[in-house]
Amino acid sequence: MLAHIWFFFFLIAFVSGLYQWLVLGNGEIFSELIGATFDMSKLSVEIALGLVGVLCLWLGFFKVAERAGVVAVLARWLGPLFERLMPDVPKGHPAVGSVTMNLGANVLGLDNAATPIGLKAMKDLQTLNKQTPDTASNAQILFLVLNTSSVTLLPVTVFLYRAQQGAAEPASVFLPILLATTASTIVGVAAVAWLQKLRLWDRVVMLYLAGFVLLLSSLMYGLASLPAEAMAATSTLAGNLTLMCVIMLFLTVAYFRKVDVYESFVTGAKQGFGVALKIIPYLVAMLVAIGVFRASGALDGVLYGLEWVVAGLGFNTDFVAALPTAFMKPLSGSGARAMMLETMNTYGVDSFPALVSATIQGSTETTFYVLAVYFGSVGIKKVRHAIACGLIADLAGIITAIFAAYWFFY
Repeated sequence: MLAHIWFFFFLIAFVSGLYQWLVLGNGEIFSELIGATFDMSKLSVEIALGLVGVLCLWLGFFKVAERAGVVAVLARWLGPLFERLMPDVPKGHPAVGSVTMNLGANVLGLDNAATPIGLKAMKDLQTLNKQTPDTASNAQILFLVLNTSSVTLLPVTVFLYRAQQGAAEPASVFLPILLATTASTIVGVAAVAWLQKLRLWDRVVMLYLAGFVLLLSSLMYGLASLPAEAMAATSTLAGNLTLMCVIMLFLTVAYFRKVDVYESFVTGAKQGFGVALKIIPYLVAMLVAIGVFRASGALDGVLYGLEWVVAGLGFNTDFVAALPTAFMKPLSGSGARAMMLETMNTYGVDSFPALVSATIQGSTETTFYVLAVYFGSVGIKKVRHAIACGLIADLAGIITAIFAAYWFFY
């Protein structure tokens, strides 16, 4: 499936380029397309090399946690849940602990910590994938979809962008984003469960889910009760404090269990550079395809057609101005961010299109980027139903974001 999508990105871009040249008289279009290939190639390397430091840092801390037995404890606590969601993962396997820590980092909006821990989790899952190492396993697909749907309790970066643009209440999109990202995760997991025949209605799964909903509701109520101007600061403080406490937990437990914390950290950190280099070809392939698709004007054509359809059906079209963010979100995180900022600058940071755009930005992760980085780090080429389930989760998050924005802001 990935090969077909990749090819059609280029094919559509080429056809769109021919249309702009022959029909619209844009003689610069092919120069722009080739320029996009060079720009995206450069960006791919910059992203990978930019990950080196943070990969070394968190893989080092994670090695300390492994040797201290912290990861094994996490695996035991969540063993009953993952026995049902990831039945191919043995009870107490290190992957359970690393998956848990990755999801926890995502919930707190700690992107810099979530990515390296997620790469470690994917590597752990790959150790169980020995018969077909180039094909994604069921557990790896579920893990990827959980990352692309990305339940985020503290979307701090969206708050900060809104604050930088002069929003009256930067955190006003908190509840709409929470609704959207929760919907994307539930739909994404349900899609995977249906294809993999997982037992979501099992009593144990329901108990864990009830506990998660209770915790999420409590945190949501606590944050929602704060003044709007204090919510972003509290979210940032909570995320960073939690992160620092996790680091100290790893180091303290390891130190008192007589683990050589320095040597363990260095051993884990050494893996970071190799992982960053390994993902470069996958990033180049994906980002170049996305770059030419965007530069060709095909995305603008899709948006125009969609607005025409919505208007023809008699529905309100105010949200259409925010759809560039929605279309770019599965393809490029930086592209979606740029689209969000462009919408804010064009219509005003507190305008309805800007609020919809910000809600969409916080609703999901970047499916194709996550797929390229996570699967590329372990050499997976056959992704099976990972893309379909990830895009279904994206669609659910985007639709919920639009309806939530109408509910809260229109």
